[in-house]
Amino acid sequence: MAKASAMPIRPVIVILAGALLTGTSAYLLAEPMAPHFIDRLEDQASQAIAEAGGSAVTARFANGVGSLSRHPLLSGGEKLDEETRAEVARAVASIPGVGGVTWSDGTLRAESDEPAYQPLHCQEDVEGLLRTRSIRFEEASSALLPASRMLLDEVAEALRPCLGSIVAITGHTDDQGSEPGNIALSMQRARVVREALVRRGIPRDGLRASGVGSSHPVEGLAPSDPANRRIEFSVIRTEPLHPTPVDTPGAR
Repeated sequence: MAKASAMPIRPVIVILAGALLTGTSAYLLAEPMAPHFIDRLEDQASQAIAEAGGSAVTARFANGVGSLSRHPLLSGGEKLDEETRAEVARAVASIPGVGGVTWSDGTLRAESDEPAYQPLHCQEDVEGLLRTRSIRFEEASSALLPASRMLLDEVAEALRPCLGSIVAITGHTDDQGSEPGNIALSMQRARVVREALVRRGIPRDGLRASGVGSSHPVEGLAPSDPANRRIEFSVIRTEPLHPTPVDTPGAR
């Protein structure tokens, strides 16, 4: 009788253990976006900003609708020189857990002390694909149009022979809307393209996404021309590959 009464307990133990494991896993997965995680990033960012000489700069870890985000928006420090602003952004980006860093009034890729590298043949191949077509998005959105998804299939194939290189993905917009909004949208579009390439087998550690808003229209086009809503690629040789933050911030 003792054995018979003990048997039902084992499934219960298994169920409880599974529930505990599931709950623990869910907590660990959710933790990076928990408020206390963001609080820690904000404290570390404030310290990094001060040490970089940007005492007038603040970092806001939230997106446009107020949701918590690992991608901070830097504001203030308009009177700082460009070198200091770039140093402040790099200091914040170097904090473990921080994603891409954007300035509220614009962003560029930070200057690097690494030597310059020559473009690879992949650059010509990709430019050839984009000479008569472009990666397009729905208006005021980061959603890719269906034809652009097929074009990204071809871009991924063109990049495949040069795996191990660094691929800079730069998002652009036209000048409709506010520039801070344009910069955020162009960055979001660049990240969408980056993730699309990752799904097509291009290693994430070789992809760098950045957004420049409407600051670099196509030569010969008016800044308001919809054709300025585009993605540009730059392929550079780097041996060996040294992973760096995916979204490298800069001054403006």
